[in-house]
Amino acid sequence: MVTGQRIVILLLALSLLAGAITGRELYYRLSYLWGLLLVLSWLMSFLALRGVQMKRTSRTLRSQVGQIFEERYEILNTGRLPRLWLEVRDESSLPGASGSHVMTLIGGRESRSYLARTWLRERGVFPLGPTVLASGDLFGLFPTDRTVPYQESLLVYPLIVDVRSFPNPPGLLPGGEHLRRRTPQITSNASGVREYGPGDPLNRIHWLSTARRNRLMVKEFELDPLAEVWIFTDASKSVQAEKPEDAPEFDPKDVLRKRTKFELPPSTLEYGVSIAASLARYYLQRGRAVGLVYASHTVHILPSDRGARQLAKILESLALLKAEGNLPLQSLVEAQARHLPRGSTAVLITPSASETVFHTADVLLRRGLRPVVVLLDATTFGGYFSSERLASSLDFLGVPVCQIAYGDDLSAALSATVSRPTWA
Repeated sequence: MVTGQRIVILLLALSLLAGAITGRELYYRLSYLWGLLLVLSWLMSFLALRGVQMKRTSRTLRSQVGQIFEERYEILNTGRLPRLWLEVRDESSLPGASGSHVMTLIGGRESRSYLARTWLRERGVFPLGPTVLASGDLFGLFPTDRTVPYQESLLVYPLIVDVRSFPNPPGLLPGGEHLRRRTPQITSNASGVREYGPGDPLNRIHWLSTARRNRLMVKEFELDPLAEVWIFTDASKSVQAEKPEDAPEFDPKDVLRKRTKFELPPSTLEYGVSIAASLARYYLQRGRAVGLVYASHTVHILPSDRGARQLAKILESLALLKAEGNLPLQSLVEAQARHLPRGSTAVLITPSASETVFHTADVLLRRGLRPVVVLLDATTFGGYFSSERLASSLDFLGVPVCQIAYGDDLSAALSATVSRPTWA
């Protein structure tokens, strides 16, 4: 029972008591007034949300950190009675969600809509809801609300920067080892034909074999003899570093006018995820087969593949990555190195300054792989150990090293000239 109800009920009781004691008609009339007020207020509250419908729509359910997410709220009053006021409360877990709004005087059979803009500052999956519709009577005696459960979720990809140049693995020499591996993509290596199956594209039909056998036949392809790229992201919570940061103020007008530039939070995990996503796109745009490996609460292995679909898979995996792992990078890489084809490139992204990273790179070189190490300087993120000594050791070993500090322009830092690899 709200405070207003208690006050009106108390006034009603006092009026009845005063009327019974004094016998004056005035107190009975006041009792009728307070009783009528309670009945009318309850009736208005009972009808406040009946016939009110709410719909949330957005252009896309996949976006990227640093972008503006737009969502339209539409309120429809299907009844004939007007609604004095209506509050929409967005209880989504999306950081900085700005969907809450208050509307007044919604006429009968009238619809209202408004646009909510949210600056996406965190990656992950966020449900778009629940949404609470709140209203009540004119005097606020009987507030009422209704919860609309969420029906859709927003997937926020990590930040991707443009990488102009980075150590690019060379293809295998002509006449060398072929990768005898079937692929659904069209390559220059046709391995044979088979019968047409549901879902096969028409451009893979081999018409000569079809005419000869009097049934549809499609071509099969093998992977090109090119080196694969495997990205290992260190998700061990023991090596991560992060500094506290206040949430930046958000003004949609400044962001839309490009007066505000998004900056990654001072976290080695967020920098590492953004670097992994950027390098994955860089290699996929150059026709390489890219795979992803990290160990969070479980070991996640995304097999290498090419194309835009593979990039979407990698971004989706990185959007959900959390620093919850206990497996060190050395154990993760050594467990997977035996399964990588010779000549492949292994990109190691880690904030660790331990000498185990040096030994991991040495093991990869001995197995005929080509390691590239991206070191995040943990001291600039609030950590305690610098990676300068490790970078010098890796450079002496002939392994390309790229050092990243907090506040660096990732596009320029990744595109800068790194130490010349021994396999260049």
